Amino acid sequence: MSSPTTGTGTDVRPILADFSVEMTAKDVDAMLEAAPSLPPGTRINVTFLGNEDAGMRRAAARAVRDAGFRPVPHISARRIADRDELDDFVGALHADGTSDSLFVIAGDPPEPIGPYDGAIDVITSGIVGRYGVRCVGVGGYPEGHPLIPEADLWSSLEQKVAAIAEAGAEGEIITQFGFDVDAVLRWVDGVRQRGIDLPIRIGVPGPAGIKRLVGYARRFGVGTSAGIAKKYGFSITNLLGTAGPDRFITELAAKYDEHRHGAIALHFYTFGGLRATAEWIQEFRKESAR
Repeated sequence: MSSPTTGTGTDVRPILADFSVEMTAKDVDAMLEAAPSLPPGTRINVTFLGNEDAGMRRAAARAVRDAGFRPVPHISARRIADRDELDDFVGALHADGTSDSLFVIAGDPPEPIGPYDGAIDVITSGIVGRYGVRCVGVGGYPEGHPLIPEADLWSSLEQKVAAIAEAGAEGEIITQFGFDVDAVLRWVDGVRQRGIDLPIRIGVPGPAGIKRLVGYARRFGVGTSAGIAKKYGFSITNLLGTAGPDRFITELAAKYDEHRHGAIALHFYTFGGLRATAEWIQEFRKESAR
């Protein structure tokens, strides 16, 4: 059997075998439209946005489960008002059979509205044991964070990994999306050098309008416009059209060393285009297999 390769002869199977995608609680219809293009059991992360409520998030996680996929509900620590709200939400997920995997982040608000300032506060709150959470995902920032010093990012990651182990759960790291493969793999090297062997899901932007892609990157402080253009192969003077991550994925697959970098996979940020992302992945996999 021939190996799936790109036009450059790069085998992309190792990092495409177990990809995950992301949706909001409002994307249930889009998820159902995308379902035929997604492999059964695909992990679908359900985000925790301020303009959506717990009922919507819970319903979205159930819809993901009912469609034959694996829901990964998010918890934004700084958006949780108190312990009762946290318990009610995770308890409801548990009752629905959708609490097996959670992804926990601090969230966008600059200040918490309740007692949880960061992901570690949620991880150590006792919900993992109380509600049978088997896997806890946390964030990683290969190209840094515009508001957090690098040393603090590393310290926080180490503390969260230790807290997950102490809680008796498995863990994984999902990174912010990036555009620089070399920066991503240097960061992965740093993770492994710190003795962290958790699986890492590398964040990748799904196909998106170039103007929108650059806008998201600026918002999250991920690379410069010129750097994005160079890595993705479009002209910064022409922001029309759509860019996909094929060049990034091909380069990542070419430079990935399983023995050195450990277990990695891809996590696609869909920017509201879940069906377009699912269909792009399906087509890229087909092209890669030729």
